[in-house]
Amino acid sequence: MVQPPKLIAWEFTARCNLSCVHCRGASTASEVPGELTTEQSREFVDGIAAFGSPILILSGGEPLVRDDVYEIASYATDKGLRVVLATNGTLLDEQIVSRLIDSGIQRISVSIDGATADSHDKFRGQEGSFKKAIEGIDIIKRSGLEFQINTTITKRNISEIPFIFDFATDIGAAALHIFLLVPTGRGKEIENEEIPADEYERILNWFYDKEKTSTIQLKATCAPHYFRIMKQRQKSEDLDQVKSRKEKHHGYAAMTRGCLGGTGFCFVSSTGGVYTCGYLPEMAGSIKEKSFQDIWENSKIFNDLRDPDNLKGKCGRCEYRYICSGCRARAYAATGDYLAEEPYCIYVPGGKE
Repeated sequence: MVQPPKLIAWEFTARCNLSCVHCRGASTASEVPGELTTEQSREFVDGIAAFGSPILILSGGEPLVRDDVYEIASYATDKGLRVVLATNGTLLDEQIVSRLIDSGIQRISVSIDGATADSHDKFRGQEGSFKKAIEGIDIIKRSGLEFQINTTITKRNISEIPFIFDFATDIGAAALHIFLLVPTGRGKEIENEEIPADEYERILNWFYDKEKTSTIQLKATCAPHYFRIMKQRQKSEDLDQVKSRKEKHHGYAAMTRGCLGGTGFCFVSSTGGVYTCGYLPEMAGSIKEKSFQDIWENSKIFNDLRDPDNLKGKCGRCEYRYICSGCRARAYAATGDYLAEEPYCIYVPGGKE
């Protein structure tokens, strides 16, 4: 029996007020033809709630550019979903934050991609975006609503990640989620800024070490081999250390493994396309044509990815494939085959364990 998803990222709109260099969807200020209407959005929520109660991330683009974001958040909350919002933070003010709270939003993530205004603004493509995002975070904090910091890592900001970690901790964020760049959408234009495989290992080991003493939740996204690193590192820890670390993996982290596509997570586009994630452009189906449950349970790509033994190359031989699976989007971007081996992993499989 296929379990329902635990986490759904919904591109509530592809529109955005910024033009970020690493944008997965190459968002623009113009409305995309065919975006789900308010009524279609309600029907989609009904389809989710009919067989599951996942965390629903209202994302974009910038979800706050749609006037009905509060209505849909409230509707999904009433249906029993935990609704959270992902924003660039620049549009937040006290009235908007108050309306988000009233609509049932339980956490807001704000993207911070540089430790300084200069580096962040260059990422975001607009001067002053760092200042506005910080002001937005301050409003969220004063409201008492839970918030987290999201950061996409590339060559241009990798040296600033420790400072962003300190910032997230000092400002009182509930979590810091790091995203390892996947070169799709506008991000394809900065493909040469994707950090090399040995740097992936270094930053993920640093992340693991920070977790030992961190007072906030840490989660690595689009970095499935972090879970292989966790297992490797835990072998050298004593039982009490391992137990303590597992107890810290709560909330979002408790439900995860490496690549969640098709097992616990999916991405839904603003026009109703369902995908394993926002970075793998192979559509599983459209909610305009089939029920969400039908797509989730029966689509070929989801079922292909649910069995790690389908993986090819060294991923298919790897003893960590059941907790890692490699990044299917990077495999697809590199080879056109979403089952191919992860191109940014330096680990050489050592045989079955």
